[in-house]
Amino acid sequence: MRALPLLLLTIACPMALGGPLCTNADKVQWQDPVKFQENLKAQGYEIKKFKVTDGNCYEIYGLDKDKRKVEIYFDPVSGDAMQEEEEEY
Repeated sequence: MRALPLLLLTIACPMALGGPLCTNADKVQWQDPVKFQENLKAQGYEIKKFKVTDGNCYEIYGLDKDKRKVEIYFDPVSGDAMQEEEEEY
């Protein structure tokens, strides 16, 4: 019976367990993902993994320009970082 509240929370709030909601904009307004990644690399980022999240974000795992391990969610329209987490090795 204890699993029921967690199950209800998961069904009612799927974003509570994931990343942020970055945009509701139509995908035709999004920046090209290849060009977006190239721009980040030009800024000194090393991208180990890139994906589009359920919250309509571009998410990267990799290293920032200071070589810190990061996970960052970006708004694919504006390119703004919406949430950033620095990770330990």
